[in-house]
Amino acid sequence: MKIFGARNEPLPAQRRPAASGKAAGVPRGAAPRRGSDATDFLGLTEADLTPQVQAAMGTLLTEIDDLRAEIARLKARLAETEGLADRDALTPVLNRRAFVRELSRIQTFVQRYGADASLVYFDLDGLKAVNDRFGHAAGDAALKAVAERLAAQVRESDIVGRLGGDEFAVILVQAEPATAEAKAQALATAVERLPVSFEGGQAQPRLTFGVSRIDPDLDPEALLAAADGAMYARKRGGRSDSSPDGSN
Repeated sequence: MKIFGARNEPLPAQRRPAASGKAAGVPRGAAPRRGSDATDFLGLTEADLTPQVQAAMGTLLTEIDDLRAEIARLKARLAETEGLADRDALTPVLNRRAFVRELSRIQTFVQRYGADASLVYFDLDGLKAVNDRFGHAAGDAALKAVAERLAAQVRESDIVGRLGGDEFAVILVQAEPATAEAKAQALATAVERLPVSFEGGQAQPRLTFGVSRIDPDLDPEALLAAADGAMYARKRGGRSDSSPDGSN
């Protein structure tokens, strides 16, 4: 079947490119002149284009490069914004929303691979006494120090978050409760090793913790409640709040 044009006449045969060495504007036996990226892309040589068209295409390619650079900048800013949205407003660890999201992700990992993982719930004892005696700036300094020390003592795969107020949590991947209990004690010791200094004095941080196995069948908030309950059971078992000067 023939394809007809608007005047019911066969369309002219498509023009074929000239044979090698016979390209337009290229003498017989001479190598074809290599064009720019734009002309190569179109299958043309620069001799096929007027200077005005070549200039316009050069401008277009420059604008495309600028657009690519702007997209890269926007992606970087988006990643930075997402990171800030996940970070606690005061400390260099995850906020509660981001931590709960990561806890849910670890639950999926545990369920899929049958791995062990544990949740450790920390309470900073005596923060109210620090705030009352030295002011909230001192309390903020204590919270920052605890977050930094916890983050410095865990593996790359572990996750640290501040749940709010004086409460922190750590997800220990590939750690069953007995291993997590020992690691939690080591973390508490690392945090308590040095006092926190601030304008007007210093305070000795004290932590109480509770450990719970991460069960993939529980709601993330239920997991947090279980670890929180274990922490309060330990606190009732003999650990009292510390005073601002570090005494129990």
